[in-house]
Amino acid sequence: MRLRGRKGIRESIEAQPELVVLDAAPHKGKWREFFGNDNPIYIELGMGKGRFISHMSARNPEINFIGVDMYDELIRRASEKARAVWEEKGEESPPNLALLRANIEHIENMFEPGELERIHLNFSDPWPKGKHARRRLTHPRFLAKYAQLLNERGEIHFKTDSQSLFEFSLNSFAEVEMQLRNISLHLHKDGPREDLVFTEYEMKFMGKGQPIYRLEAVIGETALEQYRTSKREAASREAAAAEAAEAAEAAGQADGEETE
Repeated sequence: MRLRGRKGIRESIEAQPELVVLDAAPHKGKWREFFGNDNPIYIELGMGKGRFISHMSARNPEINFIGVDMYDELIRRASEKARAVWEEKGEESPPNLALLRANIEHIENMFEPGELERIHLNFSDPWPKGKHARRRLTHPRFLAKYAQLLNERGEIHFKTDSQSLFEFSLNSFAEVEMQLRNISLHLHKDGPREDLVFTEYEMKFMGKGQPIYRLEAVIGETALEQYRTSKREAASREAAAAEAAEAAEAAGQADGEETE
């Protein structure tokens, strides 16, 4: 993939050290020092032009966000998007966002185990040819890396417009025995999910009525326990509702018999 951009791209991103990180190595295990707080860290792998990560950071100031991409031009565009979004909130620079230029292939060199709380994979390259399957960001070899980097509340949120990639990903998550929830085969079927932040690609596909596939993988022990608890509570509510309905039906039948 080649991106043509304006001259001076490298100079532009090098002049933004408060936002753009060109070398992750010095920050490995120290990202909270970069942000100056102990807030959870969410990352987006393959952020593109940065719409999603910019709006997520503005919507959730109590969370630190890192957008990762390997192209200078995309980093530059994302920096412009981020600043524009935060200027609307009266901030000159996003206080809880970093844009990291890096190759995802080496993600284990960017973060320490347990340093991350959530990983977003949005419209990743599907690499449709079978011989390129190992490059897919939901290949089991990547999922194993993510699992190491996520903390006890760790989750992976995945969206794609590619049915074949989604099917491949379902098998990958199953292979590494990750718990899935909120699986959707047509995320915006009943209208835009306004509770979610859209990417550039997503907005385009929504306009065409194309299905968006989505899932969440629950990985960390605390996250898993919360998920299991919510499942048990939901099952208890359903059982109680069923018992109440049966009791009401029985009472109705009894009243009918007495009337006769």
